[in-house]
Amino acid sequence: MTTNPTRLRAYIQKFQFEDLFIEELGWDQYRDRLEVVVNGDYVTLNAFAEKRGMIAFTVAAIPDYKTRRKIEQQVAKYHRENIIIYTDAAQTQQVWQWVRRETGKPLANRERQFTNGQSGENIAQVLAVITFSLEEEEDLTIVDVASRVKAAFDLEKVTKRFYDRFKKQHAAFLAFIEGIPDADLQRWYASVMLNRLMFIYFIQRKGFLDNDPDYLRNRLARTDGNFYRDFLIPLFFEGFAKEQHAPAIKRLLGDVPYLNGGLFLRHQIETLYGDVIQIENRAFEELFDFFDQYHWHLDERPLRDDNEINPDVLGYIFEKYINQKQMGAYYTKEDITEYISKNTVIPFLFDEARKAVPIAFEGDHTLWDLMTENPDRYIYPAVRHGAEIPLPDNIAAGIDNVSERGDWNTPTPPEYGLPTEIWRETVARRRRYEDIRGKIERGEVRQINDLITLNLDIQQFAQDAIDFTDSPDVIRAFWRALNRVTVLDPTCGSGAFLFAALNILEPLYEACLERMEAFLAEFGRIGDGHPQKYSDFRQVMERIDQHPNRRYFILKSIIINNLFGVDIMEEAVEIAKLRLFLKLVAQVDDKDRIEPLPDIDFNIRAGNTLVGFATRAEIQANLFAQAVLPQLEVLTSTLNTFRREQLEGNITPDEMMALKARITAKTGEISAVLDEALAPMHGFGADQIEAFRTTHKPFHWFAEFYGVLNDGGFDVIIGNPPYVEYSKIKKHYKILNYSTEKCGNLYAYVIEVCNKILREAGRMGMIVQMSAICTDRMEPLQDLYRHNSKQVWASSFDDRPAKLFDGLEHIRAAIIINEKGNKDQEHGVLTTNLNRWYSDTRQVLFATLAYKGVDQYIVPGSFPK
Repeated sequence: MTTNPTRLRAYIQKFQFEDLFIEELGWDQYRDRLEVVVNGDYVTLNAFAEKRGMIAFTVAAIPDYKTRRKIEQQVAKYHRENIIIYTDAAQTQQVWQWVRRETGKPLANRERQFTNGQSGENIAQVLAVITFSLEEEEDLTIVDVASRVKAAFDLEKVTKRFYDRFKKQHAAFLAFIEGIPDADLQRWYASVMLNRLMFIYFIQRKGFLDNDPDYLRNRLARTDGNFYRDFLIPLFFEGFAKEQHAPAIKRLLGDVPYLNGGLFLRHQIETLYGDVIQIENRAFEELFDFFDQYHWHLDERPLRDDNEINPDVLGYIFEKYINQKQMGAYYTKEDITEYISKNTVIPFLFDEARKAVPIAFEGDHTLWDLMTENPDRYIYPAVRHGAEIPLPDNIAAGIDNVSERGDWNTPTPPEYGLPTEIWRETVARRRRYEDIRGKIERGEVRQINDLITLNLDIQQFAQDAIDFTDSPDVIRAFWRALNRVTVLDPTCGSGAFLFAALNILEPLYEACLERMEAFLAEFGRIGDGHPQKYSDFRQVMERIDQHPNRRYFILKSIIINNLFGVDIMEEAVEIAKLRLFLKLVAQVDDKDRIEPLPDIDFNIRAGNTLVGFATRAEIQANLFAQAVLPQLEVLTSTLNTFRREQLEGNITPDEMMALKARITAKTGEISAVLDEALAPMHGFGADQIEAFRTTHKPFHWFAEFYGVLNDGGFDVIIGNPPYVEYSKIKKHYKILNYSTEKCGNLYAYVIEVCNKILREAGRMGMIVQMSAICTDRMEPLQDLYRHNSKQVWASSFDDRPAKLFDGLEHIRAAIIINEKGNKDQEHGVLTTNLNRWYSDTRQVLFATLAYKGVDQYIVPGSFPK
């Protein structure tokens, strides 16, 4: 339904809610009166409109934030989907409240405030989103709903088909490139060009390039000469890379935005061979013929057709494309990356918040009370499924009498059981549910690690801790932790784990901003306290106003401040950055509001995770390497300025480029010194430094991420390191001084490096081969975990009948999560059973994991399951 923005705002300003919803938004009239009890008082809500089960209410009062939250919780018992409008008696103020429910995200309380004299635009925007969502739902068929449930499957099916064709196009495009004498560099440059062109295909569809959705195709048709040299090179390095365009460039390119971001700066291959590279026009004609067979869109809705392409598809494609050449690294599905990310990132944030505001976590009336008030909210639906229904008599009879369990091995009906469950498994799951619920009700869950051990909905609890608190100090503590947390994937590929971390952080950033806004609105309405009260919140909200929208600000902040990655393949690094850029561009609908993309070349780096100086101690132990330490202090100060200015924008693009050039030059000088110091340790002479760089690709962690490591180390490290036998790569490069060397597999060495660069009390989560926790040769790795961890959680996954990694044989896996430090718990190591499942039960696999302490059963070479 098309709405009139002017009328929308007018209805809001006049407090004419019934006309707003029924006449303008097309909701149905709905008359009802609901009374709920909150804090011992009756609250009356008057329902006036309904659509698709969502009820709109008014309340003739504006209670405080905490009371409003309690009102919504009571209303949700009767009407799960609702929107509540609170108004004051004088009709000068409104507070709109609803709960955002999105698949895959925690429930999130949302509010918007209106005061007479305002336009009401902020509320009008929210109504447009809610109404669109409901109208879209109204058009759904059963088939549509089913397709959303299996969206991941559909995505995989589409991408596999696209990937097969993409490989052929890549090879065809490669054959047209001339002027690059090295075959590997030529293949790499083909990937660079395809990355750029696919990025352009996405943004041209939004009309960002001269208002032409077929910009590249049409410009190719208009080009008389060589499209690559006469048009694309000016587009890349003049149009996108410079803020000011000369008249001749404007005539050639039309209206195109300044993008920055590193994607459209001269690549090192172009620096070497840019004057002689040639690509004939036919290469682009054939490539665009292929691209034009697909619909390119940046929104995040599920794919509706098998000829649609979105950034998620690209992530899968590039993981496949990269990993076919990098044996031992496998595409990691979203359920794995989410499980690892949320159980590492969120605990670290809580640890930081607890240090800053201990009173919110210790003693009476703490954030843990949220759990005792509503235990089921934090127990996954898969665990409590069917538990509210009494067991059939023939099954219940066997609870206390083993001889009555004859029917326990029969399939469980779906109203009681999960797919493929038999009654024996259903009864065990119900018992576990009752045990977990009992622990929560008795107030035994008082540590964030308890949520990992009991496998509770840690994301929902984090959301609620922010949404429900009435303490501005708690919001400040979480906001500071969010802005400072450093998350690293040491073998990042095209960024699967980085995106998972981003998806965990984003709703928490948003929740903090919502609460800041609510505190400011409450302060403005009541008007008590010092004028400088919440001045820090006000400054944050003012910074947001400098960006296209709130979500853009959040995502850009996360990408610049929180995410770090390293990969040995330069192509992987470029693709990871490309996907992050696309995520940002997707948030902007007006080309005039595009701001320069962040330059994250110093966040996402190329190099060999296993070769290089990782710590200060390693540098200090080398007489030649020591010389770089004073220079690192200066470099880090400049780099911090570079990162800060990308968000605050107080200097010009030219000044930013000059700043980057200084950082790049100084980084190169420092790396050169460290390479020369390290090469002899690997058997290379002074005249063989370049050969050393080529074969070993050294990456000096302490220098490349000096600011992070000098501050103690990374807060969170997550990933899927390569499963490659050391014997297979020894001829290419060698490792030095690893206590895990006899483990014989690269993933063990990656974990050892990560332990060095992880801060004390930091969190690490890795998915590796199951042999890591159950074979004798991996004993050094097991010892590393046990001797350097407060707690370790290890879950095991078989590869029959289904497996975590599709398309691979004999790939039993283990997920190992740990908190760095000295063991101070009764159970230092907790493990699960060896999980076996069928493919159609994968959606409940991680929700039903169950841990148990096994310290007393550990023997050398094995963590018991």
